[in-house]
Amino acid sequence: MSHPLSLFARRYRPCRLPYRRSYSVRIPGDDGQGLRDVKTVADLKEWQPGRLVSDVQLCGWVRSVRKSSSVRFVDITDGSSMRPVQAVVDKSLAADIRPGAAVRLTGVWHSSSSSSKPSPSVEPQGGKLARSSVAGQPSSSDVHEQEAAAHSAGADQGPAPTTAELRVSEVEILGSSDPQTYPIQNKYQTPESLRAISHLRPRTPINSTLLRLRSDAMALLSQFFFQERFQQTHPPIITSSDCEGAGEAFTVKNGGTTEFFRDPKYLTVSSQLHLEALAQALGNVWTLSPTFRAEKSDTSRHLSEFYMLEAEMSFVQDMDEVMDLAQRMLASLAGGLKRLSAAQELEKHRLDSRDPAERLAFEDLVDPKELQQRWRGLTSPKRWPRVTYTEAIEILQPVAHMFEHKPVWGSGLQSEHEKYLAEKIGYDEETDAFLPIFVTQYPQEIKAFYMLQSESPPPQGQTVDCFDLLVPNLGELAGGSMREHRLAQLEDSMRLHGLEVPTQRKARSSDMGWYLDLRRWGCPPHGGFGLGFDRLLSYLTGVPNVRDVVPFPRHFERCDC
Repeated sequence: MSHPLSLFARRYRPCRLPYRRSYSVRIPGDDGQGLRDVKTVADLKEWQPGRLVSDVQLCGWVRSVRKSSSVRFVDITDGSSMRPVQAVVDKSLAADIRPGAAVRLTGVWHSSSSSSKPSPSVEPQGGKLARSSVAGQPSSSDVHEQEAAAHSAGADQGPAPTTAELRVSEVEILGSSDPQTYPIQNKYQTPESLRAISHLRPRTPINSTLLRLRSDAMALLSQFFFQERFQQTHPPIITSSDCEGAGEAFTVKNGGTTEFFRDPKYLTVSSQLHLEALAQALGNVWTLSPTFRAEKSDTSRHLSEFYMLEAEMSFVQDMDEVMDLAQRMLASLAGGLKRLSAAQELEKHRLDSRDPAERLAFEDLVDPKELQQRWRGLTSPKRWPRVTYTEAIEILQPVAHMFEHKPVWGSGLQSEHEKYLAEKIGYDEETDAFLPIFVTQYPQEIKAFYMLQSESPPPQGQTVDCFDLLVPNLGELAGGSMREHRLAQLEDSMRLHGLEVPTQRKARSSDMGWYLDLRRWGCPPHGGFGLGFDRLLSYLTGVPNVRDVVPFPRHFERCDC
């Protein structure tokens, strides 16, 4: 007797579904020249078919419209490229094409390698192109004469002209836009004004490119950790404890009179404690997760909601291994980004932009020379400098008059101290690069309770095996440590930091009891680090304010949309 599942398998054989997917660019057919690979504006601009191609369909948003006597030159973007693609539309078809509108355009594609004659698939009728000829539309030569005149008359009124364009025969408005009320104007808008309309800010060329670079960075980091045999995990957002012990956690409320979770819970300030639990099962783990801090800091470096990259390594006894991982990760990321379009476009178009508004927007970024020094430092094969906290204080004290806060052993390094150290120690004259620097072994009393005590502390006092990664103009970019893996020593550290040590009887139900449990059963030496992802993007792109590299910034007194 046949098994019921085998009968089902014979009766219901799986069929291969046709692959259907809508992209912003559609080119009919496939003649072996890779038409199916042309899916976006970025692809279309790079495509060189060597002939005119009819029935090309383009969906996107109108960035700008330039007028000529009988045609309109329309810049279209779909978010895949910083520079738009140009569409030439007859005046009679362009009445509803306004900046901000979503459109679908169909016509004949003229690439820079196209011949002046149509391909056999585009039959000439009366000296004009079939499919693209409409009443009153000029001939190919007339269009180029008008286009040249338009660009000559307003050479600084838009992006540099290109020879690739879509000659439009059909227009469909998918989403209309009123130019009188549309907030994104074809003029310079300050970063502050754009933050007030963060739901529309991504429509500007630089901001959309920054978001693509952000996406590239996430993909490259995932690839790096996969190759390093790390497991990506999803630690909780709602937690029972403030692992940093700084009292900067947001409390979760449900609006009722009773606690939803019986006890107070918080939005996570770090995923580290939960990553330690996962690392004791999976070995090496990492996450890129949202993090929340209720800091009332109104600076260019602080957000109330931001993304933190955190990694934990099991069976590690030397903190140098943790720092080496952080350096390899950042070098791999910077090298990978340089090979991708978003970073390349930001660099290239900063040099060749002919749009006055765009040039002003680029001037808001750090100096290009300094930006190159940053990238050279991140990709340098040299081992990044490593100095102890005690050595850093000795470097700072002779120039103490330069600082508002005097550098004293036992006090935390201020932002001004960090920036000075990064520039003083990190500059590599040989390569004209700023290498990030590691400052290690801070005093135990000013660091978190979970850090491992140093075996050889300086005479000034007890230190812990930890590090901060510092970069110029920004200060701290990442921080890490070896974790205290011994139960008795961890309990002593908790008492030193004024934290309650739960008894064994209630260990599993208390706020920190579960964390102590990890030390009771098979806890090996381990360490890890956390890196501010948004700060890293700010450093890589030269955007001086971290609020301008996140899609929707949340900070003290502001949580728009």
